[in-house]
Amino acid sequence: MPRQIPIDLPVIEATGRDAFFVSSANAEAVALVDDSTNWPGGRLLLTGPEGAGKSHLAAIWAADTGATALGAAALSGLAPPAPGAALLVEDVHALMGSRAREEPLFHLLNRATEAGARLLLTAREPLPAPALPDLATRLSATPRARLGEPDDALLTALLVKLFDDRQLAPTPKLLAYLLTHMERSAAAARATVAALDRHQLATGHKLSRKLAREVLDSKDISGT
Repeated sequence: MPRQIPIDLPVIEATGRDAFFVSSANAEAVALVDDSTNWPGGRLLLTGPEGAGKSHLAAIWAADTGATALGAAALSGLAPPAPGAALLVEDVHALMGSRAREEPLFHLLNRATEAGARLLLTAREPLPAPALPDLATRLSATPRARLGEPDDALLTALLVKLFDDRQLAPTPKLLAYLLTHMERSAAAARATVAALDRHQLATGHKLSRKLAREVLDSKDISGT
């Protein structure tokens, strides 16, 4: 089979609730996010390593609640939330360490409380210490839901989803091989599937355990 030139086409990822697999590794965090009417103080901090599903779960919550979704960098100059509003702010870890970047988040936390608004924050862990002592106090008092590294059931489901996002159909034998030979993290699963996609396009080889072994042995997996 002739080799193809791999082209970086955009991957359309499924982000609905049906595409989010719940296992014992993340069930507690999912339950906390879903119970937003009972968040103490009306806010929750969702943390976890890169690729653990924070943005996916947060997007589900935003869709269910009609929340306005914002990146952390978009907080400067943000109008106070309306009474009873729901807001999602992603990647607040990117603000930490700079008083100028942290101040809009600090003000939002105060204004959300005053407005009785619900506020979901996402951050990678470990979350760096804030430069503003008052923000550190607010965040330490904010309940946290943590998405940890996946167990076997969740990692299998994640691999299937990642392959499906790329319109690839892995065999059960390939999935079993990856589970026992790749780094066991969500970020590694994402990088491994992307590398397999690149290599099968570049070499013309079919998706298989042999190709997976070649890719894992080559260490050509960005992000791991």
